[in-house]
Amino acid sequence: MNVKSESVNINPETGLIEGVTHIASPNYDDRPQGCEPEVIVIHAISLPPGEFGGPYIGQLFQNCLNAGDHCYFEEIKDLQVSAHLLVRRDGEIVQFVPLHKRAWHAGQSECEGRQRVNDFSIGIELEGCDDKPFEEAQYLQLDRLIKAIMRAYPKITANRFYGHSDIAPGRKTDPGPFFDWSRIRPV
Repeated sequence: MNVKSESVNINPETGLIEGVTHIASPNYDDRPQGCEPEVIVIHAISLPPGEFGGPYIGQLFQNCLNAGDHCYFEEIKDLQVSAHLLVRRDGEIVQFVPLHKRAWHAGQSECEGRQRVNDFSIGIELEGCDDKPFEEAQYLQLDRLIKAIMRAYPKITANRFYGHSDIAPGRKTDPGPFFDWSRIRPV
């Protein structure tokens, strides 16, 4: 995919990003009254573990993962999870949940002294794993996404980005040691 340099546009009424692939996940609901996005949580996912490409992440987020396709899928086939966004290895952006809705990405977690992190966060998955570097196209797209999200949700500032491992230490390790945090700190 050719990563474009223009800015990302978010429709404030629908919470959808213009010009990206939209695949609706059923795994979301309304944020609590008065709650809006305040932090971004960066995740990494690969299905099967350590493998990239294919339809499996989308199938997981749509509750239609076929357990017979890989032995690991039997362990996760009944999960009901999602993220707002996925950035694939080639930079393709896929949106599963509107940004103003609550995606089910954080699980049991704590951020800035608060529980129920899904209530006040936007979850961005990067196609990746703990033992491989992320691609340049992913960093470029992530930077574009973060800048647009910060414009749309001003409570999200440059010091309010977290890894899944930061909000669920001991339970989660993503985005992992190969994620370069200096690449996403806006100036």
